[in-house]
Amino acid sequence: MSVTPFYERIATEIRDRIKSGDLKPGDKLPSISELCAHYGVSTQVIRSAMLTLRAEGLVEGHQGRGVFVRDRADGQR
Repeated sequence: MSVTPFYERIATEIRDRIKSGDLKPGDKLPSISELCAHYGVSTQVIRSAMLTLRAEGLVEGHQGRGVFVRDRADGQR
């Protein structure tokens, strides 16, 4: 039986919220510390989930400001 890593589960949940429209382009995601508390995981797990979503072109990070949902017209892969 295969167990899905926590970071993949979190990335999938956020991805689904973006695709459903619950999170819209320009929306700011909760901070890493807020996400850690919500999911009960370490910062590394959240960072891995964010890297996955960034690689898919769904979010973009701005140092000091946070992570935001990208506009799908900005070049969705």
